[in-house]
Amino acid sequence: MGRPSNTAQRKQEIVFALLKVMSELGYEKASIQAIAREAGLASGLIHYHFKTKQEILISAVGWIVSAAEERLTSMQEGQQNPWDRLEAFINARLATGETQMPEIVSAWVVIAAESIRQQEVRDIYQDLVKTQLEMLSALLLEVWEGKSKVDEEVSHLSAIIVAAIEGAFQLSVTAPQAMPKNYSADTVIKLVKSRISAASINAMS
Repeated sequence: MGRPSNTAQRKQEIVFALLKVMSELGYEKASIQAIAREAGLASGLIHYHFKTKQEILISAVGWIVSAAEERLTSMQEGQQNPWDRLEAFINARLATGETQMPEIVSAWVVIAAESIRQQEVRDIYQDLVKTQLEMLSALLLEVWEGKSKVDEEVSHLSAIIVAAIEGAFQLSVTAPQAMPKNYSADTVIKLVKSRISAASINAMS
């Protein structure tokens, strides 16, 4: 019997189901049975498309990354000014709006935690962090074009932004009632402006 024509759709449904269950129960309690119930599929179909739960997790990470890239591309569309592109990057990660997916943020926090226990997930997570740092460094260098700058400052500020994004994700899931609403994007943007301004002044002095 050949593969069904809707294999890709079925896989996506399973990935979405894992993300939903993970956001509610965590990875360890996201059993194949729970994933199957959420997807409205038989457990056997889950095993047909994925050999292990970890395979679903790896696919889920890939989907989250693709969704984030699509949101970034959409928010950077038509932006020619380097600062506007940098601001769009931060907003794409942190700003609220119609394209925001809270359940995806919750699942991402669980995936980050899972990277502590699973080397394969850790490798993927670390590569993604490196990619974010490289993208931010390139944007910051564009912002600083024609100004005195220090490479170390660029790398440090990139790290600060990534840490702020990951921290905001963590707190939005673990302590949502304790944090101010819609604070993260504007706060990070103000922080970046302040650091860029201070670094430029120090470099000229």
